[in-house]
Amino acid sequence: MTTTAAIRSPCPPGACDCGRDPLLETPGADLRILFLTRAEEKRLIERLENIQSLSDLAHVQRRMFEQLGIRLDIAPGFNEVRTMRGIGINIDELPGLCRKTRAAIPAAIRRAMEKRPEIAYDLLNANDLLRDA
Repeated sequence: MTTTAAIRSPCPPGACDCGRDPLLETPGADLRILFLTRAEEKRLIERLENIQSLSDLAHVQRRMFEQLGIRLDIAPGFNEVRTMRGIGINIDELPGLCRKTRAAIPAAIRRAMEKRPEIAYDLLNANDLLRDA
């Protein structure tokens, strides 16, 4: 008996621009992102909100790329970083990644950094922004 992995259900028509259907129709396309069901997305968001350190965040970033193909770039913004909004969190364009998920991931990371500011400080320090402090 073979079982197939559950894939994400389609978004309501006109509500999202994820490109799920064209991705499914493309032969040889990377379908890993479609394995991120709504339940798995909630688990991912919860995991991101509960990161403990910068190395933990880097580990989650690697796992997101390995398992789902999501490339996540987190770096201080070009101007001053006064709040968590000053930290740039970018997700590379990926067919099949829902618009809501694309917004929920950075929000969860910012909430985690607000709970544990040392993660943000370590990120800033890793980019030499606190070298003179």
